[in-house]
Amino acid sequence: MTASLTSTRPWRKLLAPYHAPDLSRSVFELVVTVAPLMALWAGAWVASSFGLWWLALLLAVPAATFLVRLFMIQHDCGHMSFFKHPALNNWIGRAIGVLTLTPYDYWRRSHAIHHATCGNLDRRGTGDVATLTVEEYRALSPWRRLGYRLYRHPLVLFGLGPAFVFVIQHRLPTGQMREGWRPWVSTLGTNLAIAALIGLALVLGGWKALVLVHLPTLLLAASIGVWLFYVQHQFEETHYARQSGWDFTEAALLGSSNYALPQPLRWLSANIGVHHVHHMSSRIPFYRLPKVLRDFPELGEVSKLTVLESIRAAGLSLWDEANRRLVSFKELARARDVDNEANACA
Repeated sequence: MTASLTSTRPWRKLLAPYHAPDLSRSVFELVVTVAPLMALWAGAWVASSFGLWWLALLLAVPAATFLVRLFMIQHDCGHMSFFKHPALNNWIGRAIGVLTLTPYDYWRRSHAIHHATCGNLDRRGTGDVATLTVEEYRALSPWRRLGYRLYRHPLVLFGLGPAFVFVIQHRLPTGQMREGWRPWVSTLGTNLAIAALIGLALVLGGWKALVLVHLPTLLLAASIGVWLFYVQHQFEETHYARQSGWDFTEAALLGSSNYALPQPLRWLSANIGVHHVHHMSSRIPFYRLPKVLRDFPELGEVSKLTVLESIRAAGLSLWDEANRRLVSFKELARARDVDNEANACA
């Protein structure tokens, strides 16, 4: 079934009717995301003003989930799929980027490269999670191996890493510094707007509210967002190919997961789990993705990843080109021990 899905079905033509965004639905999705987020932030402010810091911190958890959903709307704007008019997508995306600490135009370019190169072993490095092959890892010096192992450690990938990316790295157009003035305007303009919001927050709620309400929300949302991005492409039977054998549809269907999240997590994550369809046709608004699965049930069984399987995938770190699967450092060590025993016996 997989071969027929990737090679014989004209997916771009079949999915084109799902592209058109619905203005009323898009506005509704924006409102039901922003309104609860603002209400939760306001409630946390009020709690902090009465000294109820435990309640303020508790409210940061649901606030973070709505901030993640808001980022997913920004993501759709970046694909020109949330509104019909490009200018409306762009300006809503830029406004949301101030709240998500993500310079919209700068991020949009790197994310477009990610879509164009996803699963291509010869074009890695932009907008993705750094992934080495087994042979590339073996060729590293001991210190560089240690660096890669630290980078791939779950505490770094889903804790320190997201904080660094959203709080520090996004403040400059890293990777695009020599690509003209647009990336600089995007990052520095977003920085100025963030600074203005921080000033307003300090005036209205003081530094304690900023540190105990907004910062935990942002950091938790960043970790959730990076986790979702990770499991969308990093799972055992994902797909990588060299440039000569790389195919866009195959990379989208087999190299992007179909993350089977339960409700309400599916709603809170704006159906981003239907990532294989999104990569095949990124112009589909997130609220139309479930209909695609209903209309094409065969897609519901491709690259399916359960929550338990996604947790196990957190330990996978290297692409084994020979066996075409992601493996862990422990698996690599076991394979090395087996080879050493075989060589000793020989």
